[in-house]
Amino acid sequence: MICKNIPGTDLNPSSICLGAVLIGSSIDTKNSFLMLDSFVESAGNFIDTAHIYSDWIKGKSLSEKTIGKWIKERGNRKELIIGTKGGIRDGVIRLSRDEIIRDLNESLEYLGTGYIDLYWLHRDDPNRPVADIIETLNELEGKGKIRYFGCCNWKIERIREAMVYASDNKLKCFVGNQVMWSLAVPNTNAIEDKTFVMMNKNGIGFHKKTLLAVMPYSSQAQGFFTKMHKGIPLSDHIRKLYYSKENIKRFERVKKLAHDLSRSVTEISLGYLMSQPFTTIPIIGCRTLEQLAESLKAGDLALKPDMVKYLEEGKQYLISSIYQSRSS
Repeated sequence: MICKNIPGTDLNPSSICLGAVLIGSSIDTKNSFLMLDSFVESAGNFIDTAHIYSDWIKGKSLSEKTIGKWIKERGNRKELIIGTKGGIRDGVIRLSRDEIIRDLNESLEYLGTGYIDLYWLHRDDPNRPVADIIETLNELEGKGKIRYFGCCNWKIERIREAMVYASDNKLKCFVGNQVMWSLAVPNTNAIEDKTFVMMNKNGIGFHKKTLLAVMPYSSQAQGFFTKMHKGIPLSDHIRKLYYSKENIKRFERVKKLAHDLSRSVTEISLGYLMSQPFTTIPIIGCRTLEQLAESLKAGDLALKPDMVKYLEEGKQYLISSIYQSRSS
């Protein structure tokens, strides 16, 4: 993998971010440590977790607590870029000053660190003025508890509103946006959590104009293309969420481009996101070390713009414009 800069910051995270939703819960402590070690050994330094990860499975904040134990044991905090998310408790979105501070302080305790490199608001409360939220985050940044902050599952209109307020009041604002985004287009009526915000044409236009970085979650569509290619049966959930005529067309294009570039379907799927005209760092969620290794092979992949268009629309690309890895 290579590293890339997040605009407006001095953060230089790895081109792929390790999502930690399963760390410490579905993946036990021993195997979580192995996963984290393998990621770092492959030049990964960007880890994304959340204060509520595991609350619905085995216990409160097990992801943060497990990462904190790993960091303490390895003594590698200074080499890492840690992102975590707050603003939700027991399924309720809560973004008052006191609630944000409470979540952050608990995250700091569980992660065993004095600061969070990139603190995300996990959801938005459109009934709360952006002024209150931005003022609180600037206060926490000023105290050194967070270095930078971003938003997750915020609509473009609210992000723009926050940017205007911050600019008018000479305050700092979001340096990144987490949205649901992959090459596979989800069937929106199948998304159970209606607070998820998906990337769309309006969002892409906004990010092209502002150059606000994007960290897509569900970046591999739960392995939809890879499972199709390997003949692995799709679960009812994945089939309901991603199986469509459009995605079957995209699957055929992914296979062709993977063949022409001698890369895997997994690599092409992630390469699509990493080859956008603005900084995009996909968050991957892996259950096994094999899945992790396969995903990280995409870390240097840079597709040409005509290849990105081909994956989206089927417009033919030129073999003569074959990609070069970012490290070449």
